[in-house]
Amino acid sequence: MIDPSWVAGLGVIIFAIGLWGAFTRKNAIIVLMCIELILNAVNLNFVAGAAHFGDELGWMYAAFAIAIAAAEVAIGLAIFLSLYSKHATISLDGLELLKN
Repeated sequence: MIDPSWVAGLGVIIFAIGLWGAFTRKNAIIVLMCIELILNAVNLNFVAGAAHFGDELGWMYAAFAIAIAAAEVAIGLAIFLSLYSKHATISLDGLELLKN
């Protein structure tokens, strides 16, 4: 079995990649995918903690986080479709038009 500290380290690396991508990209779909990477890294750390401590609570937290992530993706894509139909772009630079 893989040591949970290695799995937690992988989760930290995936979290850092997602955070970097969310702050440096301008395409809204790519930013949404990076946020999903962040959520999946947190889920991985929940599962690693559950495996380390022998508790099922981390698995339950991960299941709830997956359900919340699915709802977040649905709402995010709906917002991006509305943005694209109104402004013909999904670039995050175009979101400044929403201030008016």
